[in-house]
Amino acid sequence: MPVLSLGRRALAATLAALLAVAPPAGAQLPTLGDSGDVTTSAERKLGESIARELYRDPDYIDDPVLVEYVQSLWQPLLAAARTRGELTSEMDERFAWQVLLGKDRTINAFALPGGWMGLNLGLVSITANRDELASVLAHELSHVTQRHISRLVTRGNQQAPWMLAAMILGAMAATRNPQAGGALMAGGQALAAQQQLNFSRDMEREADRIGFGVAGQAGFQPQGFVTMFEKLQQAARLNDNGNYPYLRTHPMTSERIADMQSRQQLADHKPVQPTAEHALMAGRARVFSNPGVDALRAMVAEADASGFAALPRPRQLGILYAATLAASRLRDPAATRRLLARLDAAAASDTAAQRLARLLAGEIALAEGDAARVLRTVDVESKRRPELLLTAQAQIQTGKAGEAAQRLQTWVATQPRDAAAWQLLSSAYGAQGQSVRAVRADAEARVAQLDYTAALDRFKAAQDLVRKGAGGADYIEASIIDTRARQVESRLREQALER
Repeated sequence: MPVLSLGRRALAATLAALLAVAPPAGAQLPTLGDSGDVTTSAERKLGESIARELYRDPDYIDDPVLVEYVQSLWQPLLAAARTRGELTSEMDERFAWQVLLGKDRTINAFALPGGWMGLNLGLVSITANRDELASVLAHELSHVTQRHISRLVTRGNQQAPWMLAAMILGAMAATRNPQAGGALMAGGQALAAQQQLNFSRDMEREADRIGFGVAGQAGFQPQGFVTMFEKLQQAARLNDNGNYPYLRTHPMTSERIADMQSRQQLADHKPVQPTAEHALMAGRARVFSNPGVDALRAMVAEADASGFAALPRPRQLGILYAATLAASRLRDPAATRRLLARLDAAAASDTAAQRLARLLAGEIALAEGDAARVLRTVDVESKRRPELLLTAQAQIQTGKAGEAAQRLQTWVATQPRDAAAWQLLSSAYGAQGQSVRAVRADAEARVAQLDYTAALDRFKAAQDLVRKGAGGADYIEASIIDTRARQVESRLREQALER
């Protein structure tokens, strides 16, 4: 996932400060299991600096349906890592453990310092089952729990800190624009530093081994590792067009594949069966990562292809889901209705597929301006995030902003880092004329995405409204705003010192 060019200079300065840890004379790459010279606190700050830019990237996407599905895999992996002792209490508390999705169609996933993960929808779209996707997440998780990034930073500190910052930025930029990434990494010394930033083969093997155990502990089938590796190796032989950056940073060697195959044979396992839910989510990822008109038309046509009836049922559902969403994106209401009816019929015997089909129908209704139909289609009493956010939008549009605000306030009380929920809460308050609460909720949305400068600006705007006696704020709300403004100011001072 590339970084916005506007933030590169400031980010490079921040990275340089955080990476400026002088190693002892003659220091070598730490042995496997050592954490290097970078503290967990410094690694978290480094990760936040990069994540702040990713949130601003136009490819960043907070799609509630896809995020929920990825979290259904990610959370069991975290729990398994805790059970196995791979995830220590210190890292568990200090690190973010968040997965950020990108619409980029390149096949890529990457671990960042401080427990941040990047996952491109291009990779999601090529996975055949949940176990393959879980294998990638488990591998990346293990890079973090084993402190590989910290150890590489320690080794890299033998180079100039600014060069390491450029390498991180260049490696990320190169996922979409190899020329731009190459420009950031120009020069012989830069190439040497780039090699140091790549995970060593020992680290890759360690992430394979530990990730394999974590995925198994979490209940995923071990064949996921094998089939994903084989898929990526085949892609490496057939593709050299830049669409597989994951292969460049995670080389698929025959030794690693053989190791996973032998481990899979020793483990108790059941045959991997593709689920309808995963097929639908892979289809959704395809649409979001391939938004061009020609690609969308091809997805619609796939649902009417002559060989469609002979395909396995999960594959049929995935094609129908992608075709319906693609037709909606093409603003073809007739095709959308026809395909949605087929999807509903095909999903009738699968509870998870039925729910996803209803959510898609609700999305389509909202896009067509029929908010009332959304409330008739989606389970408005559901406490799950996709339903909550979708129904809140419909309620605001149908004059039920008070109901939306009440449910959203309950949600953000337990999920304070949900920027989308805070933004909808701001809209709900605004629709009721509660301007102070609306501005404060907008500020909290900025905090959730690490944009502390914008957040402080909004908190100060709320304070101005309170002083003027506008917006209907009470004493409690005013006190909350003052406290949050001081906290954000403190975080901005910390950032200034880090630079």
